[in-house]
Amino acid sequence: MTFRISEDGGAATVFLTGDIDLETSPLARQTLLKAVDKGLPVVVDMGGVSYMDSSGIASLVEAFQRAKTAGHEFSLVRVGGAVQKVLALARLDKVFRIL
Repeated sequence: MTFRISEDGGAATVFLTGDIDLETSPLARQTLLKAVDKGLPVVVDMGGVSYMDSSGIASLVEAFQRAKTAGHEFSLVRVGGAVQKVLALARLDKVFRIL
């Protein structure tokens, strides 16, 4: 599991890889909030995420809400099938901007 932030083209891109679960979600949360606090639009690249549980969803929702409150865009890209299903079950595919 690795999480990193890259600033390029006027956006903060967060690259998430591996499983996002109860063990790894605190680091994912910290990374996502750090990206939001940069004051740029946030793009979360989920291409490397193979599994995400409810704690991962909570991290995404908290970061999304903070970005929205600050008036910044928050988008998800390269969302894989398993993660897409989890987001759809939670009806978050209608909340998040998924590109």
